[in-house]
Amino acid sequence: MSRIGKKPVQIPAGVTVTVNGTNVHVKGPKGELDRTFSDLVTIKEEGEEILVSVNDESREANAQHGLTRTLIHNMVLGVSEGFVKQLELTGVGYRVALKGKDLDLSLGYSHPVIYKAPENITFEVPDNTHINVKGISKEQVGQVAAEIRMKRPPEPYKGKGIHYMGEHIRRKLGKAAK
Repeated sequence: MSRIGKKPVQIPAGVTVTVNGTNVHVKGPKGELDRTFSDLVTIKEEGEEILVSVNDESREANAQHGLTRTLIHNMVLGVSEGFVKQLELTGVGYRVALKGKDLDLSLGYSHPVIYKAPENITFEVPDNTHINVKGISKEQVGQVAAEIRMKRPPEPYKGKGIHYMGEHIRRKLGKAAK
C-alpha cells in the first residue's frame, strides 16, 4: 500500500464530494470538478473524509492507490482555493498585455503571439513582464502555463524567454575568447 494513499483526504467546509463507484464529483465555492478513476481502487466517503483503498495487492494497484488519493486531494483544493502558476518574461522588448480574456505576447517575433484563454482558466497580468495563470484544475493550470512557456522557452546563453517564477536557467559560457 502507498504511504500517501493511506492518508484520508479532509473535506473543508463549503465543499461537497459525491462518490458514485469510481466516479468522484467535487463541488465548491470556485466551481465543480468531475473525474472517473481506475477500478483497481475503492473510494469511500466517511463523514468529512475520503478514504482510498486497493482492491488487490498488485504493483499496478499500489501505483493507482497514491495517485488516486493525490488527484482527489487536488480536486478538493482546486474547488476551495484554486491553483496559480506564475510566469515571467525576460528579454529586451518582451512584454505581455491582456486583450479581453486572451494574452497578447510580444516575444521578439515579427508578429504578436495571441494565446486564447481556455475554459475555466483566467489570466492576470500584474505588469507587462509577469503572467499569473489561475484555475481550479491543477492539471489544466500546469498545462496552460507550459504551453505559454513553449511560445519562447528560455535560451541558455542570455536567459531570454518565458520562465516560471523562481526557475533557475542554467547558463552556458558561449565562445571562449583567446
